Amino acid sequence: MRQDAVRGHLDGLLLAALEQGPLHGYAIITAVQQRSGGALELRTGTIYPALNRLERVGLLHSSWQSVGERRKRCYELTDAGRRTLDRERTAWREFTTAIGSVLNPVQAPGAAT
Repeated sequence: MRQDAVRGHLDGLLLAALEQGPLHGYAIITAVQQRSGGALELRTGTIYPALNRLERVGLLHSSWQSVGERRKRCYELTDAGRRTLDRERTAWREFTTAIGSVLNPVQAPGAAT
């Protein structure tokens, strides 16, 4: 899938990946890739600025956690992040319905093509 296809939907993808609980950056990338059946591959250079921005606006909270001898920054949704995810899902359904109506119009029975 084209990388630019994600543009405009990155925030929703990141919020959805964190819905089940806190994850560190690489785990977020992996979650999106797995949930998309491998169709979406996010780059670290793309997600970390977005995660930092989402944290700045109060949609995510992060904390450092030790994993073995390494420390990883883990991100989790705030209440505002959950509300925003709900709005993103609603907007996505409306968008896909509208695009689907144009790309796959329903023909009335007996209508000429």
